[in-house]
Parts: sequence; structure tokens; C-alpha cells
Amino acid sequence: MNASLKARHAYAPTSAPIRSNRGIEYDVIARITFRLKKAVEQGEFGPLVEALHENRNLWRVLAIDVASPENQLPKDLRARLFYLAEFTDHHTSKVISRKGSAIPLLEVNTAVLRGLKPQGLDR
Repeated sequence: MNASLKARHAYAPTSAPIRSNRGIEYDVIARITFRLKKAVEQGEFGPLVEALHENRNLWRVLAIDVASPENQLPKDLRARLFYLAEFTDHHTSKVISRKGSAIPLLEVNTAVLRGLKPQGLDR
């Protein structure tokens, strides 16, 4: 390794860039939505139930967060997100009992991702 490469390596950033809470939320929801979509496309019930469980847990965490008095989102938005969490919980039960499709759950997650998408980011 020559001196130039050693210097470049020595002064290179050593940590990942700092990410916002919104960016972290986006990534978590995107990852779970991807797993859910993949499970739906594969048509296998076992992986679908696993993805549904992960999605349900995500929405339970979101519901707890928006119900907190410390949450700084506007009250109306908090209420709508809480409703979506309730819908997700109820509809997930329908899908698991084979009385509904997971597509509405994908649509909810996709809509939330659109709202969280950082400006200028095309994912």
C-alpha cells in the first residue's frame, strides 16, 4: 500500500452516517413490507404467517408510540396511525384464518412509506 492510500484510509470516515428517526422508521417498515410482499408472492403459508407476525408487532410498537403523551406528532395524525394499527391487527387475524388477503396490509405499509419517504429519495 502506498503512502497516498494509507493516508486516505487513515482519514476515511470510521462510522456510518447519522440517520434520523424518520429514516430508521422508513428502513424498518420497508424491510418488513418487503418480507410480507415476498411471502405473498411465494404463496407459502408458513413464511406468510411469519411476515404477518413481524408486521403485526411493528404496528403494535407504532400504536404504543403514537398513544404516548410524549409523542410530538399532530393529534390527528396520531389518531389515524392508531386506527391503522387497529386495522392491521384485525385484518392480520383474518389473513391468518384464511378469510382475507394480505394485500390491504401491503397497501397500508406502502402508503406509510410514501409519507415517510425523505424528500428527493427515490427508493
